Parts: sequence; structure tokens; C-alpha cells
Amino acid sequence: MVKVRDLGLGFNSDEIVLFKYCSGSCHRARSNYDLTLGTLLQQQLIAPGPQERVLSHPCCRPTRYEAVSFMDVQNTWQTVEKLSAAECSCIG
Repeated sequence: MVKVRDLGLGFNSDEIVLFKYCSGSCHRARSNYDLTLGTLLQQQLIAPGPQERVLSHPCCRPTRYEAVSFMDVQNTWQTVEKLSAAECSCIG
């Protein structure tokens, strides 16, 4: 549960909404690509650039989203599409 104004989307509202998100490990979904990339990074046979962050495992990410509706301080209903996670899966 978070305040709408804390979402960082510029809405001025005191309402509290349910923000569902994905988390968790995806190590069982690791592919040959993930295993190889991890080995090459560990052995320093490849190196990411100074501003890059390379992950050698899939990420738990939303695969389906839900819209969230709330009333702003001007008593106007607002709906933000694709805000809250409805389903999660290992991506990558």
C-alpha cells in the first residue's frame, strides 16, 4: 500500500493504492546463455563497460499488468494503465 503521490508519476493525491510488484529468484529458469554469461563474467573473459550492469540470470518481471484508479485532490478520477503487476514470470 503506497500513497499515489509517492509513485513518482506526478499525480497529486492523498489516496493510498495497492501497488503489486514482482520479486524472487529465477535460478531454476537459467538457460545455457545465462550459464555461459555467468562463467565468462566470473573468469573475466568479458567485462561490462563502466556504465553497464550485466546480469547472468533471468529476472522476475511482470508479464501482465493492472490499471489503478484513484481520485486526485481536484476530485477527478484518474486511471493509470499498466501500473501494478498482475502476473510475474522469469524473463531473460
